[in-house]
Amino acid sequence: MLKLTPVIFVEEIEPCMGFWIDRLGFEKTIEVPEGDRLGFVAIQRGNVEIMYQSRASLLKDVPALVEKTFARSGNSLYLQVEGIEELVKQLEGVEVVVPERKTWYGAREIGVRAPCGTIVMLSEMTG
Repeated sequence: MLKLTPVIFVEEIEPCMGFWIDRLGFEKTIEVPEGDRLGFVAIQRGNVEIMYQSRASLLKDVPALVEKTFARSGNSLYLQVEGIEELVKQLEGVEVVVPERKTWYGAREIGVRAPCGTIVMLSEMTG
C-alpha cells in the first residue's frame, strides 16, 4: 500500500475549504464544478491528500452510494504532524472536540471539528 486518500461526502464543499486552505496551508489540486457549486475537490499539503465530493455530485456519479447509510455517516481524520504548536495557533477559534492531551503511545494530540463537521485529530509523536 502506498497511500490513503479519504473522500469525504458533504452537502457543500465551499464551507470546508477555508479550514484546510487558509488555516492549515493545503492547496487545491483538483476542482470540479457541479452547476454553480463545487462538486469535487482534491486538496494536498505535502504527502497528505484529502478529497471532498458533494452529495449532489455523488448522486450523479454513483447513485447507489447515496442510498447507502455510509454516505450520511460522520467522518474522522487522524493526521500525524510536525509542529503541532503552530497548528494549534492557526486553529484558534475552531471548535475543539478533544482537548489537547498526551497519549499513552507518546503522541501530543488535539481534535477539532472542521466547519463541514469532519473531526480532525492532529497528532505529533513526542517520543
